[in-house]
Amino acid sequence: MKKKFVNLNILEKGNSSQNTRMDTEKAYIKISDHTILDTPDLIALNKPSGLLSIPDREGKDISLKKLLIEKYGNIFTVHRLDKDTSGLIVFAKNETTHKLLSQQFEERQTEKIYLGLVLGSLAEKKGSINTLISEHPLKRGLMTVYKKGKESLTDYEVLEDFKIFSWVQFQIHTGRTHQIRVHAKHIGHPVVCDELYGDGKPILLSALKHKFKLSKNELEERPILNRLALHALSLQFTNTNGEKIKLEAPLPKDLRALLQQLRKRKH
Repeated sequence: MKKKFVNLNILEKGNSSQNTRMDTEKAYIKISDHTILDTPDLIALNKPSGLLSIPDREGKDISLKKLLIEKYGNIFTVHRLDKDTSGLIVFAKNETTHKLLSQQFEERQTEKIYLGLVLGSLAEKKGSINTLISEHPLKRGLMTVYKKGKESLTDYEVLEDFKIFSWVQFQIHTGRTHQIRVHAKHIGHPVVCDELYGDGKPILLSALKHKFKLSKNELEERPILNRLALHALSLQFTNTNGEKIKLEAPLPKDLRALLQQLRKRKH
């Protein structure tokens, strides 16, 4: 039986489905390769960076939910991850599970842990960020700390300090849009490669290695990381049988490689 791959190429603006120009470097995702747990009630996956969790307003780009609907039929959104955030995401397969899990998210009965690389070295290695977050009054799609916003609570702990960067664990107690990214900016240490709340600059190996040399076949250096350095590590919730479930999504290759280089530089 042939393995079924789903094409993740994004349609160019203005193109119809009959007139699509494929990128030369094609991207594919096989659902089973990213599945962490698959039961009759829910599916949990390790979402790759660059893939929408659910369809956006324009509906032009492919989304993980759409791919799951093609495979399973009914799929219900419980929560979401930003497009450029990798990591653990859960979808319900029926209305009962959807209601149960959604209620746990709303009533803050879940435990959500993220890992992220931020700019700089934090003076306070452990703490809580408790602010009000709302949509930016002028810039569409941007969130901001604002007095008329909703309560937003994030606990953080620095796991490794690389001086120029810090590897941080975040636990979010509320689920505001871009919450960790807004809070990281608020304390003066935005998430690395964040185009909305930071400088958006990719990380180059030449910036980490003193004796870096391009290989003979390369005309210019390829970044070691060129996406938002944020990963949803784990999620704890109660399933329909009343059992506590804790799921974890392993770090993707790009973040593992970056951490390896930063640790080498440290020593």
